[in-house]
Parts: sequence; C-alpha cells; structure tokens
Amino acid sequence: MKAQLKPFLEAKVAHYDQPAFIDGDPVSIPHRFTKLQDIEIAGLFAAILAWGNRTTIINKCNELMAMFDNAPYDFILNHQPRERMKLMSFTHRTFNGLDLLYFVEYLQHYYTDINSLEHAFSGHMSPDDATVEKGLIGFQKMFFMLEHPERTRKHISTPAKNSACKRLNMYLRWMVRQDENGVDFGIWQHIKPSQLVCPMDVHVARVAARLGMIEKAEANWRTAVQLTEQLKEFDPEDPVKYDFALFGLGVVEKYV
Repeated sequence: MKAQLKPFLEAKVAHYDQPAFIDGDPVSIPHRFTKLQDIEIAGLFAAILAWGNRTTIINKCNELMAMFDNAPYDFILNHQPRERMKLMSFTHRTFNGLDLLYFVEYLQHYYTDINSLEHAFSGHMSPDDATVEKGLIGFQKMFFMLEHPERTRKHISTPAKNSACKRLNMYLRWMVRQDENGVDFGIWQHIKPSQLVCPMDVHVARVAARLGMIEKAEANWRTAVQLTEQLKEFDPEDPVKYDFALFGLGVVEKYV
C-alpha cells in the first residue's frame, strides 16, 4: 500500500502546489505584501480566521486588511488607542471585535521589542526537537501574557490540550516551508521544515484514515503527529508538502 501511496500523493502535490492555488486560498492574503512583518501579520490573521468557506474567509481577511489601512505592520506598531475603536465592528464566525482588539494589543506589545514573529515560536524550541510542539505551546502561553478576555483564548490552540492546532500549523507551513513553486514563503530560518506538523482538520483526518495513515479519523494533536510521522517516511525533510495533496483530496475532490 505504501509503495503505491507515495507516487499517488506526489502527483497530487504536483497538481495543487502551484501558483494557481494561491488566489482561491487564504494564503493569498499574506501574498499581497512584501515586507516580512506584513507577511507575518497578514498570514497570522489569515490562518486564525480560516474557518468555513474559503471565499468568505478571503473576503473577511481583505476587510480586516483594509481596517489596517492595507499596511498591517505600520498600523500595529504606530496606531493610537483611539484608532482601535473602528476594529470593534469586525466579526467572522466566533471571532469578534473584542478578540481583534486583544490581538492588536499583543502584536503591538510584541513588535515594539522584537523584529519578527518567528521568535515567538522558535524561541521555545531547540534544533533537536522532533516537532514544533514546544513552539506552539510556548507561543500560546506567551500570546496570553497580557491581561486578556477569557473568550479570546479559544482562538489560539495548543498541543497541551491535544488540539490539532490546524490553523497554527498551516501558518507555520506558510512561514517555514521552502517552496520552489512560491505558495509557501519560507521566510523563517530557525524552524526546520522537517519539524513542521501537518495541518489536520476533519477533511484531512478523513482522507488520512481512508488511506490507512492514521487509526481513526480524529483531528487532534496525537493523530496530527501520527500522520506527520507517516509522511516523513515519504519525505523526511519536507513532510508537510503532502498537506497540499491531503487538502486537495478532502476539500476539492471529496475523497472520503
């Protein structure tokens, strides 16, 4: 089965990991920018808001970028407190203006002292770590170091609670993975692509279970790591490239 599975998945990666993929995906939001910090901020929000219909997600992210005057880093770093009030009207599913205000407050606090959001993840890791688990746990703890609304905690998941951390793993894929086709950015240097964990939602879990790569179609941290270990047998240096294949099979081709 595995001997047949690798070429099958490789073909799907080749099909979906193409520049044409960008426009219809939330990754198109950070692709609007060229400055590192703009890409980081736009990418974080695009990942966090990636719930539901992709067209709606993209539209809401564009709305948010407009609220940031289409210059997210400059807005985050230099806006005045009174300018935050316009953000209160933003909403996408359960993410609302109150959540957005805290995200903006934290990011302003963070970028005042540190030049890149990479350190918020990599600073909790060592080069010998098998996965980004420590980075995700550390990021979640760091993110809520300021006084914050309790409701906002649900928007930053953590492996410590066995969450699959799908959206954050997708964000890390965008920032870390070296992609010759230009979908993923590869702008972070202190996390290795081999440490990434495959983004897992219900669609990917179902496809992976059908392909016999995980025991149960459950989207949690344990199964995400189990799936990634299977993918490392095909490509130990770049296992999450197969996210393109699993996503395409589950969402586009309905291979369940």
